[in-house]
Amino acid sequence: MKNFIFLFITVSGVLIFSKCATRGIIEGGSKDSIPPVVIRSSPKENTVFFKDDKILLNFNEFIKLNDISNQLVISPPLEKKYFEIKPRLGASKKIEIKLLKKLDDNTTYTFNFGKSIEDYNEGNLLPFYSYALSTGEKLDSLKYYGTVEDALNKNKEDSILIYLYNVDSIYNDSTIYLKKPYYVTQTLDSTNFEFKNLKPGKYEIIAIKDEGSNYLFDQNIDKIGFVNDFINIPIDTFSKLRLFKEKTNFAWGRPKYINENRIEFPFFGDLINQKIILDSNFHKIKYVINKNREKDTLNFWFKDNEQLDSILFNLKGNDSLEKVVVKKRENQIKDSLILKALNSNFLELNDSIKIKSNIPIMNINTDSIKITDIDSMLIPFNISLDKNLDIINFKINPLPNDNYKIKINSGAITDFFGNSNEPIFINLKTKAYEDYGTLFLKTINNSNLPYFIEIINFKGEKIIKKLGNKIDGNYSFYNLIPDKYTVRIIIDENKNFEWDTGNYLKKIQPEKVIYLASELDLRANWELNESIKIK
Repeated sequence: MKNFIFLFITVSGVLIFSKCATRGIIEGGSKDSIPPVVIRSSPKENTVFFKDDKILLNFNEFIKLNDISNQLVISPPLEKKYFEIKPRLGASKKIEIKLLKKLDDNTTYTFNFGKSIEDYNEGNLLPFYSYALSTGEKLDSLKYYGTVEDALNKNKEDSILIYLYNVDSIYNDSTIYLKKPYYVTQTLDSTNFEFKNLKPGKYEIIAIKDEGSNYLFDQNIDKIGFVNDFINIPIDTFSKLRLFKEKTNFAWGRPKYINENRIEFPFFGDLINQKIILDSNFHKIKYVINKNREKDTLNFWFKDNEQLDSILFNLKGNDSLEKVVVKKRENQIKDSLILKALNSNFLELNDSIKIKSNIPIMNINTDSIKITDIDSMLIPFNISLDKNLDIINFKINPLPNDNYKIKINSGAITDFFGNSNEPIFINLKTKAYEDYGTLFLKTINNSNLPYFIEIINFKGEKIIKKLGNKIDGNYSFYNLIPDKYTVRIIIDENKNFEWDTGNYLKKIQPEKVIYLASELDLRANWELNESIKIK
C-alpha cells in the first residue's frame, strides 16, 4: 500500500511538472477596434471666458492626424494663417492648437475634426469629433440638422460644407461670393449634417462643394445648394439641400492659330447666343465654324486666298462685343481629311453606322455608297450629317445575325477644303435577339408633371432618352446590351427635353430627378418589369 501511494505521488508530480514545462504558442488577443478617447482637454470642453492662445486635447493612446488641412472645420471660420496645429506628421498623445490671433469676443467657437483623428497603430477612426468653447459668458447651444444630395447624380458627394450666414442689415445676395460664413459644418457621412452651438437668429443656409477651399462660392468650380427662404433658429430645425453646378458665366478665351486654315476660340460657360463674327473688312474669306468635341472650343475653318497676316474678329458675349486680332503664324501645316468608323466590329440593333471626320463635311454623294447584307443584297439607307458637320450617320434597319458591308467609293465625301476620301470598306456584324435584354417600365404619374426618361449604363453613359407623359405610362426598351443600368425620370418643367440646372442669384432650383430605387442587372435574353412613381 505504501509503495502504491509513493508511486502515485511520483507519477502525479512528473505529469504536473511536464505540463508546466510544455512549450505553448502565445496567441494575441482580438484586434483593437476601439477609437481613441479624449481623456483631458485644456481648457475643458464647453468652457467660457476663454482668453488663452492654446488648446490641448489629450488622448488615451497615440493618434495621428490625416488630411487635417481639409478635415478640420472651425466655426466661425478662422483663417489657416491664424492658427497652427500639431502633430502634422507622426504620432502623439495630444493635439495642440496654437492661436496666432485673438479670438472674437462673446463668440462660441466649434472645432470640427471630421475624419482626421485615428489611432496610430490600428487606424481606428474617431469620427466627427468636435470641441467647443466660448470667449463670452455663455456657450451657444442650439442645433440645426439637414441633408445634402446631388440634384442630378445618384452618387453622393463627399465632404460637403454647409454654411450659415447672418441675415443682417449688410447681408445681400453677393455675400456668399465675397464674405466667409459665420457658421460652418460638413456632412457627417455622405448625406447628413448637423450644426451645434448656434445662437438664435435669421440665417441663409448654403451647401458648397468647396473646390477652392476658401469658404467662398466660386461659381466657375463649386457646386452649390440652397433653400429659397431664410431659416429662423430655433423655430426652423431641418433643411434638405440639392447640390448642383451652375452654368458658368460665359467668357471667351484667347484665340490661337492651330495651322494654316484653322483658328481655335476657347470659351467658358454655355454657348447659346454667343457668336464669332468676322470683321466686315474680311468679307471675302470663306469660313465654317464647328465645336471641338473634346473641349470647350470652337474651330474656325477658313480659306485664305489672299494669304493674310492677321484677321480681325468681333466676339459676341452675353452683353458685350470684343474685337480680337489673330495674327497668323509662319510655316503652318494644313489639315488632311481623316475619316474614322465609330462602330466596333458589331452594329448594335438600336444603333446607326457612324463615320467621324476631322474636318467639317460639306457634301456626300450617296450614289457612291453601297451597303449590302450577308446575302449581298443592297440595303436601303438614309444619311444624315450631324449639325456639328463632323459625324455622318447611316440609318438602316439592321436584322439579327446579319453581316453588313459598307463600301464608300473615293470622292463620295468632300470636306470644307474640297478634299475627298479614299475608298472606305467597313464590315459590321449584328448579334442575335437572344444576346440582348428588354426592359418594360411603368411610370405612375399622379402629378401630371411633364417628364422624360433616361437609361444610363454602368459607365454613366446615357443610352436612351424618351419623352414621357404617355397616357398609360408604359414604355418598352428593346435590344439593350446586357449591363447594369440606372433609370431616372427628369421632371421637365420647361419641356425642353433637357435637365436644367439651378441658379443661386435668380433663386432657381434645378429640375427634380427621380431614380428607380434599385440598380438593374440586365442579362442576355432577359426581360425586366419595373415601375417608378412620379410624386
